[in-house]
Amino acid sequence: MRIIRQLAQLDDPRVPSVVTIGNFDGVHLAHQKLLRRVVEVAQVQGALSTAITFEPHPIKILAPEHAPKVLTPLSRKIELIAATGIDLLVVLPFTRELAHQSPLEFVRRVLIAPLKTASVHVGPNFRFGYRQSGDTEILEALGRQEGFGVEILPMMRVRGDRVSSTRIRELLTEGQVQKAQRLLGRPFSARGPIVAGLGVGRKHTVPTLNLAPIEEQLPKIGVYVTRTRLAGISHESVTNVGFKPTFGDHRLTVETFLLEFSGQIEEADMEIEFLYRLRDEMKFQNPAILKVQIQEDARRSLKFFRLLRKIHQQPKTSERPLIGSSSMD
Repeated sequence: MRIIRQLAQLDDPRVPSVVTIGNFDGVHLAHQKLLRRVVEVAQVQGALSTAITFEPHPIKILAPEHAPKVLTPLSRKIELIAATGIDLLVVLPFTRELAHQSPLEFVRRVLIAPLKTASVHVGPNFRFGYRQSGDTEILEALGRQEGFGVEILPMMRVRGDRVSSTRIRELLTEGQVQKAQRLLGRPFSARGPIVAGLGVGRKHTVPTLNLAPIEEQLPKIGVYVTRTRLAGISHESVTNVGFKPTFGDHRLTVETFLLEFSGQIEEADMEIEFLYRLRDEMKFQNPAILKVQIQEDARRSLKFFRLLRKIHQQPKTSERPLIGSSSMD
């Protein structure tokens, strides 16, 4: 996948583009369906499959006080978009100048002149142009006027939940990481450098790996069954997102304890996948009581992974009922 950050980087295109446009925050199931649809249509037409996204998130420029925490940093978003087979990713810097373009100006300056767009594929809530004055109806009208096709994909729902970045953020804020996973099509994760902690865990409870502070969305404060990836290797783990109240006032931390692991950690970065919420973070009377609770959290986490392995080893038959997570309660 080729990545450009300015439309001026494009040579005069020899083939037309099939385009989708969006923030693609989280690259959830609906985004994936849209991106793969663009790839499919482009292959049939011999065109260039193209995705246009923006950095930073437009709300950070237009109303920074209301800007949501993003689900995926740009580096991760690029990886996920590339996995769908897109040929060209255009990462446009979102500026006030871009925000002030009318829908017609956006179409002519972004879609027609540089990309020779043959068709545009978007979701039902797509908005564009100054003060979001353009919607899907205006896009279709401009398509007829400027000579490109428009396809509007319907809203996707999973078990009655609409698949959207906003809904996923709501679920994570509530700690419902399993429901968020259904909409993402993969476990929600946080990644970043490993940093030194205060040594509290190693001294009083259990040794943990600490994630450097990140600006992206995190799940609700609490304790989770997780997988921690180090250099591409996945380790079963239990992770606390919180303020370590047993040890006084601390900044928000994400610290993970690798289950049944021994050895030295040489890696500088890690990624934590959140699979199941065990409990709220609590303040304990002393570190000894907290250590007992951590041991119980580890026991329940190991039980979760045993159950998960058992499910995955079972033959896939329509008669066999699925085992739900309620067995962990």
